[in-house]
Formats: sequence, C-alpha cells, structure tokens
Amino acid sequence: MNVLAVIPSRYASSRFPAKPLAMLAGKSMIQRVYEQTVQVKGLQQVVVATDDNRIFDHVKGFGGAVKMTSDQHPSGTDRCAEVAADFSAADLVVNIQGDEPFLAPSQIERLIEALKKMEGTGIATLAKKIDEVGSLLDPSTVKVVFDKAGKAMYFSRSVIPHLRGKEQADYLKYGNFYKHIGIYGFYRKTLLEVSKLAPSELELSESLEQLRWLENGYAIQVAVTELETIGVDTPEDLVRAEAYLRGR
Repeated sequence: MNVLAVIPSRYASSRFPAKPLAMLAGKSMIQRVYEQTVQVKGLQQVVVATDDNRIFDHVKGFGGAVKMTSDQHPSGTDRCAEVAADFSAADLVVNIQGDEPFLAPSQIERLIEALKKMEGTGIATLAKKIDEVGSLLDPSTVKVVFDKAGKAMYFSRSVIPHLRGKEQADYLKYGNFYKHIGIYGFYRKTLLEVSKLAPSELELSESLEQLRWLENGYAIQVAVTELETIGVDTPEDLVRAEAYLRGR
C-alpha cells in the first residue's frame, strides 16, 4: 500500500508563535520532526504542509519536501486533506504532528500497521498508559478509553473512566488510564470524507476534533505504545525538551 506522511506546520500559534522554526539543540522543530519521519519504513512520500513562506523556505533549505496550502484551514487534518487530494496514488495518509520532535519511527510504523488491519476504511491513532497522576489530572492531557478490540469509545480532557468511591489522586492504584498521542493515520478516502464534516457538539464541548469523527460513526483504532513522547506547545515545553535531549 502507498503511504503518504504529511506534517502540517503553521507559523501562527497563540501559545507559541513561530514554533516550527524554534531551535532545539541546533535544529529547528520542523526539521527534527521531518528527519524522524523519513526514517519510517514503507513511506512513499513525506511532505510538510504549510501556509507560511518562512516555513516553506526553511524546509526547502534543509532539503525537505514541502507544499504551500491554504491559510484558511481550521485544523491540521484539513491541511493534510488538501495535500492528500493531490496524491491520488496514496492509499493511506499519516498526519504527523509538527510539535512532536521525539516521536519514534517505530511508533509511526505501529500506527500504520494498525490502520492496515481496518480493511479499507477508518482511522488509527496511538495511546500510552499513564503512569503519573499529574498527567492524569491535567486537562491538557487528552485521555482515551477503548474497547477490547482496540476501538476508541471516547476521548476527553476529563479523567475517564470515573472510579466510583475512589479519590482521583489514588486512581492509578486501581485502574489503567491512557493518554492520547495526537498522531493519526487515515485511509485516504476516509480523510477526504471527515475533512468535509461540520463541527459536532461533543467536539466543540471538549475542543477535540476526533470526537466529530466518532459522532459521525467513523471507527478509530487505538494502538498502544510504551514509548513516551514530549510534545512542545509552549516555550516552557521547549526548555523541557532541551533538558530531555541533554539527559538522553
């Protein structure tokens, strides 16, 4: 199967303007994500999708493939869909978050394998078991619950599931909880379909676009990874990422 990887990258950000061009130990964020992605086995093409000339020129400068897309897209998924529409040979499309510089190639490969098992339609994503109560209680950490076959049942910024009669500070002693890692794989047909859906009630309530897909009946396969990732959403996250690199 032909697999296209798209890295949506925009310059504007309320919490961290110019984040894709922020330097992390001598390389920009977007270059680190690109270099991790091109190591993935089985990819036919890796493309950065941006709406900004500064990012476009920077990616060209380090030898990456890049495509200019509309500046009207409300989400990275929509930006990926614009690129995928021009790659008719692609069977699968992977949306790689441009702020995940430590995402391992093996994690992306695991995602692709999970997607291939969905037999022609659907979406796949990753999750990791939560092992720290601060992360569990943090609304910025998106939680996911899934059924015995690995199909997502719900995503939330709240702690799910609720454990009746237990203090939340003790939840990890009594149950398993999973954080969502925001990387997605789509069958190309599915991606083009979901990009046309109107925002849904649950999506607007939680500010999570994947709930739009669930509300409209699309299956999301969850593959569990044991590898930790460090997303960079703020300048403070960048400092932590640099400390992580030094320690590693």
